[in-house]
Amino acid sequence: MTARRLLPLSRRALLGALAAGACSRFAPAFAADAVPTWFRLDRKAEEAWAVTPVAGDPLRMEIRRRDAAGRPARTRVLVLYPRPSSAYDVAISKILDVFGEKDIDAAFTAVNFKIDDARGKAALALAEREGFGLIFSMGSESTAWAFENYRGGRLPVVSVCSKDPVQLGQMAGYDAGSGSNFAFTSLNMQIEAQLAYLMELKPRLRNLGILVDSKNVSAVQTQAEPMARLAAQRGIQVLTLAVKEPARAAEELAALVPAAVATMRKSDVDLGNSAFVITGSTAVFKEIATINAHADRVPVLSMVPEVVAPGDDSAVLSIGISFESNAHLAAIYGADVLRGRVKAGDFKVGIVSPPDIAINFRKAREIGLKIPFRFFESASFVYDYEGRAVRANGRSVAWAR
Repeated sequence: MTARRLLPLSRRALLGALAAGACSRFAPAFAADAVPTWFRLDRKAEEAWAVTPVAGDPLRMEIRRRDAAGRPARTRVLVLYPRPSSAYDVAISKILDVFGEKDIDAAFTAVNFKIDDARGKAALALAEREGFGLIFSMGSESTAWAFENYRGGRLPVVSVCSKDPVQLGQMAGYDAGSGSNFAFTSLNMQIEAQLAYLMELKPRLRNLGILVDSKNVSAVQTQAEPMARLAAQRGIQVLTLAVKEPARAAEELAALVPAAVATMRKSDVDLGNSAFVITGSTAVFKEIATINAHADRVPVLSMVPEVVAPGDDSAVLSIGISFESNAHLAAIYGADVLRGRVKAGDFKVGIVSPPDIAINFRKAREIGLKIPFRFFESASFVYDYEGRAVRANGRSVAWAR
C-alpha cells in the first residue's frame, strides 16, 4: 500500500515544539487555564474541530466537528496515546483533516493512558461498551501495548506513528494482512533502500555514526540495529552513539559526537567519507543544534524528514517517512475500515512510497557536501543557501527580493 508524499507544513514549528513543547502551528483548543500538556492540534484542525477536556479526567479529550455541534456523530473513534509528543500532534491533526475532507461523520475520544494497563483496558472497555467503530493506536508504545492486550478484540485497530511491525514481530511479513483486528502502518522505510541512498551520497563511506536513544526500543530494534548490521556487512565502520538518559540527551551528545568524530578521523582524516544518521528518537533529534555544533564537517543526516528545517538548526538531508504522510495513510486505512470497504486484518503493512526527501543547502554548503541531482529533483522540501524554503510540499516558494 502506498500514498502520495504529504509533508509537514512547518518544520521549524515542529522542531520548536519538540524542543519546547509548544509551537505557533499548534494552538490549544481550550481556555488558557484548561490547556493540557499532552494534546494539541494545528490551527487548521482546531478551526474545524472542537476539543473538550473531560471533567475530572485531564488525560481524556472529546473531539467533535464544529459543523456538527448539537447532534451525535454516526460513529466514534478512540485514539490511544502513550504520552505527549509533538509528532502525535502532527498525526492527529492530519487524521482529523483527512476525515473532514472525506466527510466522515465521526467523533473522536483521545485518551493518554500512560502505558498503564488498568487505564488502557478501561479505555478499551469504554469503546466497546459505547459502540465505537475504530481505534487508532498512536505511537509504537501504544501499538505494542494494544497488540499485546487487544489482538483478536472486537474493534478494529489501525497503528499510527509506529515503527516497522515486521521487525517488531507484530507481523509475519509485508505481503499479507494480519488476519486479526489489526491494520499496521509503518514510519520506517526499508533499511536496504535507506543505505542505498546513503551510499549514493557517499560512495566511499568508511564511517557511519548512528544516533539513537537507548530507551527507545522501537528505534533501536527497527532502525539503529538493522542499519548497523547492514553497514557492517558492507565493510563500513559503525559507531553507535546511544543516549542513556533522554533527559540528559544534550549533555551526553555533547560528549558522544566529538568522540565519534575523533574516531572517524583515524581512518578518514578529512572526514570526507564519514556520516552521522539520526534515528527516529525524539530525545535525540530534538537536540539537532547540539549534534551540529560537535559534528565538525561530518554530514548529519536524518531518518526523520521533519529534522530538516529552515536555518541552521537542521540536518543537511533526510530520506524517510514523515509523521504527516504516515498519518495520512493511517487515516485512509481507518476511513476504509469504517466504510466497510476493507477489513483491518486484510491490509498489508502501509509504507509510504516513494520516501520523503528534504534538503538544507545552507548546511550542505557549510560542510562542502555535494547533493546528487536526483535527490534535489525528488525532494518535497528544499531550503536554499540562506536556509529559506524554496520548495515546500513539492511546490516552489517565491521570495520577495
